[in-house]
Amino acid sequence: MDAVLDDLARHWPLYAAIPFVAALIGYVTKRVAIEMMFRPLEFVGIRPFLGWQGVVPRHGGRMAALATDLLTANLLDLREVLARIDPDRITREIEQPLLRTVDDIARDVLERHHPRLWEALPAMAQELVVKQIQAATPRLVRELLAELRTNLDEVLDVKHMTVQLLTADKRMLVRLIRGISRPEIAFIARTGIYFGFLLGVVQSVVWALTKEPWVMPIFGAFVGFSTDWLAIKLIFVPREPVRVLGRYTWQGKFQRRRREVARQYGQVIAGEVLTVPNLVNAILHGPRSDRLHAMIQRLVAREVDAQVNVAKPLVSLTVGGHRLREMKAAAAAEAVRRLPGTLRPAEGYLAEAMDIANMVEERMLRLTPAEFESLLRPAFRQDEWKLIAVGGVIGFLVGELQVLLMLH
Repeated sequence: MDAVLDDLARHWPLYAAIPFVAALIGYVTKRVAIEMMFRPLEFVGIRPFLGWQGVVPRHGGRMAALATDLLTANLLDLREVLARIDPDRITREIEQPLLRTVDDIARDVLERHHPRLWEALPAMAQELVVKQIQAATPRLVRELLAELRTNLDEVLDVKHMTVQLLTADKRMLVRLIRGISRPEIAFIARTGIYFGFLLGVVQSVVWALTKEPWVMPIFGAFVGFSTDWLAIKLIFVPREPVRVLGRYTWQGKFQRRRREVARQYGQVIAGEVLTVPNLVNAILHGPRSDRLHAMIQRLVAREVDAQVNVAKPLVSLTVGGHRLREMKAAAAAEAVRRLPGTLRPAEGYLAEAMDIANMVEERMLRLTPAEFESLLRPAFRQDEWKLIAVGGVIGFLVGELQVLLMLH
C-alpha cells in the first residue's frame, strides 16, 4: 500500500488526468456516433464493406415509410383537411388569375381548333363567348373541390408522395430526424462526459493497484461501448414515468419532450412535406394523376356542352362532333397544366385553412408511448450496434494512448 501511495504522490497529475481523459473518450465517442448517424449523405469508401454512409440517409426509404405509415394512419386525415377549405373563399383568392387563365385557354383552344370560325366572329362576340365561359368557372371550382373531397383516395397517394419526397431529398429526412432529436443528441454527448468521468475514477484506482497495461485500453473500450449503449437507452426508457425513491420521476427523455416534439414535427411536416405546392404536384403528376385529369376533363366537357346546348345543332354542323371533342380535351389539358400557377395566389389561404401543423401536433399528443417512440426509435435502432462498437474501438485506442503516457 505504501508503494501505491508513493506512486500516487509522485505521479498525481497523471492519475488526476485519467478521469478527465475518460470523460473526453465518452464525449468523443458520442459525437462520432451521432455524426455517423447523419453523415455522409452518400456512401464514401469502397463498396460493399469498406466505407460508410450515414445511418439515416442509408436507410432513408425504410425510415420514410415508417414515418409515413405513422403520419397517414394516426396523425393526418386529408379528407378533414380538405373539408376546411371554403370553396367561395378560394374562388375569391384566385379570381383574377382564374379569369386570365380561362381567357387564355378559351382563345387559344378556339384559335387552334377552329381558327376560321373564331376569326369570323366580331370582337364583341369573341368577348361575349369568353365572358360566358368565365362566368361559369366559379361553379367549376366548387364542383372540382367537391369531387376531390369525395374521391380523394382515387387521385392522391399521400404515402407515395411523402416517401418520394423524403427519399429524394436526403437532407430533408436528416433535417427532420435531427431537428426533432436535437436535445436527445445533446443529452447523448453530455452523458458521455458524466459516465466517462465516473468510470475514469475507477480506472485510475485500478491502475494504481495493478499497473496492468491492459487496464487502460480495456477500460477505454468499456467506457466507449457502455456509455454509447446507456445514452441511447436513456433516451427512450422507461416509456412511462417511474417514481424513484418516492420523490423523483424518471422517464425517457424523448417521452418527456412529447409536447415540444409534437409541435416541431407538425411544423416540419406542414412547412416542408405536405405543402400546398407538393400536394398539388402529387395530385397532378403522382401515380393516380390520370384520374384527376379524367375528372377535370369530365367537368370541362360537361361545361362546354352546357354552353353550346342551345345552339348544339348549329355548333355540331359548323364545328363537327370530332373537333368539338378535341376542343374539350385540349381545354381540359391546358387547365391541368396551368393549375399550379392559378392556385399560387391562394397558397397562403390554403396553408392557413388546412392547418396541417396543428392537426399533426394534436394527434401526436394522443399517441401511445410505443407509437410516439416509433417516430424516432428506428433512426437509432438501425445499425445501432455498429455505432456502439465504434465507440468501443475508439475508447480502446485512446486507452492504449493513455498507457504510453503513463509508462513514459
